[in-house]
Amino acid sequence: MRVCIAGAAGAFGMKHLEAVAAIEGVQVTSVVGGAPDDIEGFAKERGIGHWTKDLAESLARDDVDAVILATPTPVHAAQALQCMDAGKHVLVEIPMADNLADSQAVVARQRDTGLVAMAGHVRRFNPSHQWIHNRIRRGELTIQQMDVQTYFFRRKNINAKGEPRTWTDHLLWHHACHTVDLFQYQTGGAATEVFGLQGPTHPELGIAMDMAIGMKAASGAVCTLSLSFNNDGPLGTFFRYICDNGTYIARYDDLVDGKENPIDLSGVAVSSNGIELIDREFLSAIRDGREPNGSVAQCLPAMETLDRIEKSFG
Repeated sequence: MRVCIAGAAGAFGMKHLEAVAAIEGVQVTSVVGGAPDDIEGFAKERGIGHWTKDLAESLARDDVDAVILATPTPVHAAQALQCMDAGKHVLVEIPMADNLADSQAVVARQRDTGLVAMAGHVRRFNPSHQWIHNRIRRGELTIQQMDVQTYFFRRKNINAKGEPRTWTDHLLWHHACHTVDLFQYQTGGAATEVFGLQGPTHPELGIAMDMAIGMKAASGAVCTLSLSFNNDGPLGTFFRYICDNGTYIARYDDLVDGKENPIDLSGVAVSSNGIELIDREFLSAIRDGREPNGSVAQCLPAMETLDRIEKSFG
């Protein structure tokens, strides 16, 4: 399997490069960079034979079977369509788009082409959340409430590596997307009720820096989600599952019970790295000719819910 990684020099492009390196039978044959990347030096340092700042150049190559898009959110949908139009399978980092219409266009193109198109909803693959999901499917757990905090300190336009960004991130269409999809995935369907509140708009970034989101599932389970770019403290996303049979707290790839006792996640998956697991699913689905977990079609309900939440903002 020959893969192109677009946005390879960025924070998540690097994560995908490391993840793919751990998967047998896969070769990164091309990388795509953007301003101000030294993509040539980046590729040569890693022994990658082709580099460019033009995605179309990589898509025209015969030695590219699939593309991983770790590029800025505003171009995700257009680039996903571009990949499929070129006959390439595509994994697009979360979110597949920053609005519902573009998300629907991506799903429609996948259906038209029959190619594998997957969205990077990594929470479906983190071993911590897989452990919960497996117990739900076995009838051992029922979620009563999910309480989620997504906190960063980003009052300047910087990425996960602390470097300047050429685009502006978004709490709703990017960071809330993780939890909206996860809640619906764990409870088995789209939320029946939603609401959203947002704080003041940042005068320079033009985005709300604080949000509160509520959702209710058909089962009666509720989710409360707090998001902030103003939090000068512990950073990241913290998930509390309050269930009929225990309370569990997930922190990325780790899981503890309500009394902070670690849960043994060995054996849940072949890796403890969620990014590697999502890449494995993408490449496996291509080889098997099947729909992946996290296909753009499966993730579309999350985008529909985000649209409902956005429309609820006062």
